[in-house]
Amino acid sequence: MEQKKISFYAKVEGWLSLISNVLLFVLKYWVGIISGSVALIADAWHTLSDSLTSVILLIAIKISDKPADENHPFGHGRAEVIASLIIGVLLSVIAFNFMLESINKFLAKEEANFGKWAIIATIISIIVKELSAQYALWAHRKTGMNSLKAEAWHHRSDAISSVIILFGIFFGSTFWWLDSVLGIMVALLIFYASFEVIRDAVRPLMGQNPSKEFEQKIKNLISRITELDVNFHHLHIHNYGNHNEITFHIKLPAHLTLFEAHKVSEQIENAIRKEMNIEATIHIEPFNTSFFKSQKN
Repeated sequence: MEQKKISFYAKVEGWLSLISNVLLFVLKYWVGIISGSVALIADAWHTLSDSLTSVILLIAIKISDKPADENHPFGHGRAEVIASLIIGVLLSVIAFNFMLESINKFLAKEEANFGKWAIIATIISIIVKELSAQYALWAHRKTGMNSLKAEAWHHRSDAISSVIILFGIFFGSTFWWLDSVLGIMVALLIFYASFEVIRDAVRPLMGQNPSKEFEQKIKNLISRITELDVNFHHLHIHNYGNHNEITFHIKLPAHLTLFEAHKVSEQIENAIRKEMNIEATIHIEPFNTSFFKSQKN
């Protein structure tokens, strides 16, 4: 997919998320204050954290769109990966604070007084956040951007936490401790979401092995380009966000001229660029090394 389309889908998601999350935060925070619910207030801040991630996402998209330059020969695509890492850390800090607040409320035996506004705000949140999650997942499938997947996770976790809160609203009058326990559950949910986001961000930065499906796709492509048995091996992936590169080795018959061997590798590189939008660098090895030994002798 063209970079312009990728940026468009990501920007639409970012702005829709930012506007809807700010409005939901105001609504849920106000209801949490009037009802005295730490779970609702925690849920409101969880929603606002999504707004912060949307801002980070929009900034990362702007940076990622910059073309390659002398200092960044592979482009600025990893700004999106760094954005995901920042989002994950912010979620961890928010979750830790809410965990402490919920535990303190439980120890103090404080209970919440829910009303009709709490029910209305929670139902609105569930609907809006699930719709946002669906769009973010759709945009992720279209673009392959991990930060959009992280956004979808935030929306989905917010929707689930709102379902938990709704449960607490209906049963909170029976169990005084329910609001505190639900606050802890929401915090744990945010912790898990942050773990997922950080893990997905760290993988491309640290490097990761290609999947068997990806290797097979390369092999199938090569087999369509040439009838030679090239013995494809030693595949490495280099992820730069919206720009990916791969390096691998192939073996060609030793009797081929340098021009012929280069032509085969160039055909493979062009096919990978066209069909997979990936830049490939190929190292060529001779099949019969004894050919070179005989030349020396």
